[in-house]
Amino acid sequence: MKKLLIYLIFCWLPYLASAQNTEIHPRLLNREWEASWIACPNVPLKSFGVYHFRKTFVLEAKPDKFIIHISADNRYRLFVNGLPVAHGPARGDLAYWYFETVDIAPHLQAGENTLAAVVWNFAEHMPWAQISHQTGFILQGNTEAEAIVNTDNTWKVFHNQSISPIPIRMEEMRNFIVIGPGEAVEGSRYPWGWEEKSYNDSDWQMAMQLYKGMPRGRGTGSVYYLTPRTIPLWQEQQERFAHITRFSGIAAVTEAWLKGRQPLRIPPASRVSVLLDNKRLTTAYPELIVQGGKGASVELTYAEALMDDNLQKHHRDKTEGLKIFGYKDRFRPDGGNNRLFRPLWFRTFRYVQLDIQTAEEPLILTDISHHFTAYPLEEKARFSSDDAELEKIWKTGWRTAQLCANETYFDCPYYEQLQYVGDTRIQALISLYVSGDDRLVRKAIQDINRSRVPEGLTQARYPSAVQQFIPPFSLYWVSMVHDYWMHRQDDDFVRQMLPGIQQVLQWFADNTDRSEDMLGGLPWWNFTDWTDQWQWMNETSIGGVPDGAEKGSSSILTFHYAYTLRQAAELFDYYEQKEQAALYLQQAEKLARSAYNACYDVQRGLVADTPEKRSFSQHAQIMAVLSGGAPLLQQASLIERALADASVTQASFYYRFYLTRAMVKAGMADFYYASLQPWRDMLAMGLTTFAEKSDPTRSDCHAWSASPNYDFLATICGIMPDAPGFAKVRIAPALGMLKSVTAAMPHPDGMIRVWLTRLPRNAIKAVIELPTDTEGTFIWNGKSYPLKGGTNELAAK
Repeated sequence: MKKLLIYLIFCWLPYLASAQNTEIHPRLLNREWEASWIACPNVPLKSFGVYHFRKTFVLEAKPDKFIIHISADNRYRLFVNGLPVAHGPARGDLAYWYFETVDIAPHLQAGENTLAAVVWNFAEHMPWAQISHQTGFILQGNTEAEAIVNTDNTWKVFHNQSISPIPIRMEEMRNFIVIGPGEAVEGSRYPWGWEEKSYNDSDWQMAMQLYKGMPRGRGTGSVYYLTPRTIPLWQEQQERFAHITRFSGIAAVTEAWLKGRQPLRIPPASRVSVLLDNKRLTTAYPELIVQGGKGASVELTYAEALMDDNLQKHHRDKTEGLKIFGYKDRFRPDGGNNRLFRPLWFRTFRYVQLDIQTAEEPLILTDISHHFTAYPLEEKARFSSDDAELEKIWKTGWRTAQLCANETYFDCPYYEQLQYVGDTRIQALISLYVSGDDRLVRKAIQDINRSRVPEGLTQARYPSAVQQFIPPFSLYWVSMVHDYWMHRQDDDFVRQMLPGIQQVLQWFADNTDRSEDMLGGLPWWNFTDWTDQWQWMNETSIGGVPDGAEKGSSSILTFHYAYTLRQAAELFDYYEQKEQAALYLQQAEKLARSAYNACYDVQRGLVADTPEKRSFSQHAQIMAVLSGGAPLLQQASLIERALADASVTQASFYYRFYLTRAMVKAGMADFYYASLQPWRDMLAMGLTTFAEKSDPTRSDCHAWSASPNYDFLATICGIMPDAPGFAKVRIAPALGMLKSVTAAMPHPDGMIRVWLTRLPRNAIKAVIELPTDTEGTFIWNGKSYPLKGGTNELAAK
């Protein structure tokens, strides 16, 4: 029991996040590694499999430093002398296959030591976000001092056939879900204690060597090109379920069991069901410790919310008359003591139901908990106001952003775990504004850049084993680069993206109808927004696509292209490519003007979706404003009419991010505060993260709906970069009906802090702190006031 407790303690400690700053010997980046990729012999390496690798070695003394580099296909979890120290690799592709770097010296000792790793390949069941070649594991010591642990045929391997996949079938789930399988574990066949030094591996096989590790840019050919991980290791910490919602088949289930203070005994020959409520959505590894119960079965079902018989969600706190419906894991104990069930990959849930069937022995549930895991985003920003509900929106939005950030950004953690560009642009801005951490932002920009295909488009989501193209998302990738350029001084990185930007924009230029100076009919899926009017009917009427996208002359897509051309013109002008910048600006003005002239309806005072003027949307007005197609004096009226006219196609949570951008550009930023009703409605429905769309919704956690965490700072507080690299700060508050706001946000040179208090006759008192060497401008009622580094006190009218 003592060893198990030590294991659990270390499990929920954050992994060695600082280890990624550890040195990598230059030779490992410039020549073939001494270590080989290894695998289990006599098994199909492209099929589902779980394998355990071990290496025992002797050290004369405890080292001060012992650096190793690790990777696997698909995944690994590494233990040193029984303690978990790393988990990876971060998802990439075969041309950029990441490895982790860890100093394991703190876990080593003089004498005998054991490295142990579990490696798995979900193969035909793998998530769509997983790119793979075949099962393999590699570990390389940093120098000659660590070469003793290099993977070769001195490592031992065991094929763990106790674990089998439980496929998550879309037809059974009645929804699109591509996250990989559930897991069934047969305890009687599991090699319990395999990670411990004391485990007897004498009957294990010698590992099979495949090929040497190859760093990216070297060699004459390789399956994987190894590249250093660029983001920190995931955080992981223990948490406990909040509440026992209901149970059946047993006399009592106490809260003491949830708190780990009292075991739960399930009698022999019993069928018991226990529904647990975490009270908030989470991404975590469930951990169940049991003893006894040979022949029993424990099934765990995970759900974001309970549902009715029609699989519809209600208030997320409601449980009466509702049932759990979701994907599952299954564990069959072997009758031993202190058996730990923990799936290989994390689960997403608010509710978990345990359905237990015992045989002739009682089953003791010693403890149940879960270990929260996510990218280690730190909440450095703060926001409060005289409207207390905004703080609830802030906290819920931040929780949403946390659960949608892992080794890549996720659109949603329960259903897809894919890094879509449309979602990711919003997520990246939230990361920059709330945490100040730009490492996952950079990785996302690089990932999407590497997804480009010869015709010029990026893929819509990447990494992904299944290709998908959404042309508007390629434009949003350009916007991501522009956003990053404005918020970070990182010229070498941004310059690397310019050729890709040119290719994307050239694809759109090649698909422009020159006779009308608007985009022609575009191939692929031209998803714009989830709206009720743009329904997914069948494969010939794909959802989320506006009029004109397929046949040509879509004002929305043409304006969007022009909007992006303007951003590209700014980038290319800054990097001294003046001719290209001038061309992009000329194209933007021509396209935006043509689309406006062709689609503006004088009678309605709105821009139509196409020149036929049969359909109208908020989206067309938004992009007409953002692209500059709408004359400056008409921009506010377009947005006002779009907000007031319920007959036009409405923007969903996702596209409201762009609605806010358009309101700011049209001088209507004060309208933002009043536009927050959809988020208030989600809170009223008991959501603990923000949903993909209004009910009925698929996903209860969708990153694009966390946009208030950006806009509370960028729109209400009005904090924006006023020069590339955030070299200057522009603060133009838009309080709406708020009377006071206090906020702080990270800046590359320190923290920005604001205290804003509304005074009579639309005046304002402002106290603003900027980093020492940062200057800026404060704007109120059209007047500008200079800001210097340090504390600024203003009374503006």
